[in-house]
Amino acid sequence: MTRIAIVGAAGYTGGELIRIVAQHPELKIGSLASRSQAGKQISEVHDDLFFLEGLEFSSEPNPEVDVVFLCTGHGASRQIIEENPWILERKVIDLSQDFRINRPDHQFVYGLPELNRGAIKESGHVANPGCFATAIQLALLPLSSGGLLKNEIYVHAITGSTGAGQKPSATTHFSWRNNNISVYKAFHHQHVAEIRQSLEQLQPDDLPVLHFVPVRGNFTRGILASLHTKTELSEREVLSLFEDFYADHPFAMVVERNPNVKQVVNTNYCLLHLRKHGEILHMVSVLDNLVKGASGQAVQNLNIMQGYPETEGLQLKSVAF
Repeated sequence: MTRIAIVGAAGYTGGELIRIVAQHPELKIGSLASRSQAGKQISEVHDDLFFLEGLEFSSEPNPEVDVVFLCTGHGASRQIIEENPWILERKVIDLSQDFRINRPDHQFVYGLPELNRGAIKESGHVANPGCFATAIQLALLPLSSGGLLKNEIYVHAITGSTGAGQKPSATTHFSWRNNNISVYKAFHHQHVAEIRQSLEQLQPDDLPVLHFVPVRGNFTRGILASLHTKTELSEREVLSLFEDFYADHPFAMVVERNPNVKQVVNTNYCLLHLRKHGEILHMVSVLDNLVKGASGQAVQNLNIMQGYPETEGLQLKSVAF
């Protein structure tokens, strides 16, 4: 049995992680830390976790654990580790962006299982990918693996409001977000750097420019990414390439029908749909930003690190209506 600590357990990703861990047969919650909610019962903050009685938030994580999940805001993970240096003596999965870019000042492996499963298995410290980054990379990795990204890549992707975190802001509160849609951080989103890092890992030479326009959606959870680029491959060749690339990866699925977000909500799956239109290859990638885009992928990484079946605890069902 693996004892886990969740730091930043009061946020959306923390709550989703608690829900997944609670049904995982090999995991046991050892510590739920939240400085803002310390002393409160879990169900007071996450009312969907009403069935978890007797658990409350502490102000600091308990060192008597095997694995630490960091669900803190971007920039806070480094600070938490500085304040609690014992964390690096445990296995760590960080859900912020603090360690996603490879640098000599840290030893975190980039935790996209479909790219780095072997390295994740051998690592003690994993940087969980971003939600947009996961959806976009899974649509492009098979092409980059063959050095087949030859032309500029165009991406429009829309995300649910939970991607902005739990704290209300001018662009997340109900009155603004409901019945509304908007572009933000066009061509300058922070996930572009990690996307390029992964693509360059497979295609180090002559990687084309990636143009990414993110969109805020008026729904709660999910991401739909629409990508297109020119390719000389036929549609059949593209489908074979993707099917072969993901044959050994349980959560990336190539589908015949054009997918929608409701299919993947509450699951750890990413559905990929591919069609050629003349010389243009169009790719659709959908996933749940809180599961495959965050907490579910974090547990998938833990399963790999601990030698558990990769799908353990992640047999979640979608709720389409």
